[in-house]
Amino acid sequence: MARVPPADRRAAGIRTHQRTHEEANRPMKDTVRDALNRQVTAELHAAYLYLSMAAWFEARNLSGFAAWMRMQSKEEIAHAMKIFDFVNERGGQVELGAIDAPPSDYASPVDVFRKALGHEQKVTGMINDLYELALAEKDYPAQVMLQWFIEEQVEEEDTAGTIVDQLEMIGDHAGSLFVLDRQMASRGEHAH
Repeated sequence: MARVPPADRRAAGIRTHQRTHEEANRPMKDTVRDALNRQVTAELHAAYLYLSMAAWFEARNLSGFAAWMRMQSKEEIAHAMKIFDFVNERGGQVELGAIDAPPSDYASPVDVFRKALGHEQKVTGMINDLYELALAEKDYPAQVMLQWFIEEQVEEEDTAGTIVDQLEMIGDHAGSLFVLDRQMASRGEHAH
């Protein structure tokens, strides 16, 4: 039996193992683009939230915690830009949504980090939902990009959870709080 060239096979409607250039560079579906745009806004909101938490720590002379939160805010902006760039690279239009004002008052340092942990858990759910959507829409490039975020969220939750545990162990011991505050200031030296 003679082999039919791939171009003739496609013209005849016969599926080939090679994807066409058009298939490989198929624009993302509106549902994926819109969900990614919402995630850009969510990441920018997270940056705003962490900046508000930094301000709360600054007002209490806990500059190490404040520096940690500032770094977290910058990291969230980088996350937003990673998605922003991805949407643009795929030929989509980035549309930014409104960002609500974050809370500005907290009961204690442990309260701040409990809320930060809760926020990271919420973001993890959002990333997981995005990944499920990319699977359902067979958007392979989005799946690959989102895998990075899935791994990042494991680290984010672990870090925030560890700080919550440490603050709960410290309790009302001011001396230990100041030691931890100094340790938190070193985050910039170990930032990923």
